[in-house]
Amino acid sequence: MLTEMAHIGSDVCEMQLNGVSEVMDLLQIDVETDVVEDRAGREAAPFSRNVLRKQRHWERQLAAKKSKRKEEKQRRKLNREQESGSRADNPQFTKRVMKAITKERLAEAQSTGLKLCVDLSMTDSMSDKEISRLAGQLRRLYGSNKKAIRPFHLLLTDLREDSRLYRECLRMNAGFLNYMMDITEESCLDLFSPETVVYLTPDAEEALETVDADKVYVLGGLVDESIQKKLSFSRARELSVHKARLPIDEYMVKKNNAKNFHSKILAVNQVFDILLTFCKTGSWTEALLAWFPQGKGYIVAPEFSLPLSVPPSQT
Repeated sequence: MLTEMAHIGSDVCEMQLNGVSEVMDLLQIDVETDVVEDRAGREAAPFSRNVLRKQRHWERQLAAKKSKRKEEKQRRKLNREQESGSRADNPQFTKRVMKAITKERLAEAQSTGLKLCVDLSMTDSMSDKEISRLAGQLRRLYGSNKKAIRPFHLLLTDLREDSRLYRECLRMNAGFLNYMMDITEESCLDLFSPETVVYLTPDAEEALETVDADKVYVLGGLVDESIQKKLSFSRARELSVHKARLPIDEYMVKKNNAKNFHSKILAVNQVFDILLTFCKTGSWTEALLAWFPQGKGYIVAPEFSLPLSVPPSQT
C-alpha cells in the first residue's frame, strides 16, 4: 500500500513539473515572438521625408566632392608628373636633401635664370581686401617657383617697406624676408634697360609667342577685383616698354555658358604657372589646359587638343 502511494505521488510530481515546463516554453515562445515582431516592425518603418531629403543632399554633396577631386587631379597632372619624375629618379633623397637641392636651384636662378618682375607700383589703387589677396598670390607664386626644376629669377619691384602690401606680406607669409627672390623699392627700369622689358598685360594687342632668355618679363601686381580698367596697360605705356599678352585668343575659345561669364583676367600666380609650364613643355596648349581656370568660361580650342611641338626656350 505504501509502495503504491509512493508511485502515485511520484507520478503527480512529474506531471506538475511537465506542466510547469510546458508553460515556460509557451512563455518563452511568446516573448521571442514579440521581440522578433517588434524588430521587424522597426526595420520596416519608412524614413521620414526630412531624413530622405537630408540623405539625398548628403549624396549630392559627396558626388560633387568626388567630381571636384577628379577634375583637380586631371588639371594638376602635368605639374605632378614634373615633380614626381624628379623624385622618381632620386627616391633615396630625404626632405633635408631635397630642401638643399631646391635652395641650390633658386640660388642658381638668381644668377642665370629667366628674369621675371612683379610690378607692385599700383597697390595704392587697391582696397585692403585686394592687398591681402595679392599677398596670398605672391606666396603661391613663390611656392610654384620653388617646385620648378628650372626656376625663374624673381624680383618684387616698387615694394616699399612702409606700404600696406609689405606689412601684409610679413603678416600672411611666414619667412617672407627669407624668400630667395629680390625685393626692392626700385622699378624694373631702374634695374634693366627698356629694350629688354616685356610687360605682360591682358589688354596688349600682341600675343606672346615664346619666352626669351634675353628678355625681362614683368607682371602687373593687381588682383581680379580691381575696378580700374587697363591699369597694367597704362603702366606699361607709361614705362614705354614692349607690351604682350598670353595667347588666350589664339589657343582658346569661349564655351557655352548659361551665365554668360567670360574673363581673361588671371591672378598673378596663375599667369606665372602658365609661363613655367610653357617654359618646360614648349606648349601653350598644355600650359593653358593645366592652369587656366575653367570658371573663366574658356576652353582650349579643338584644333589644339594635342600639345604643340614647339621646342622649350630653356633647353
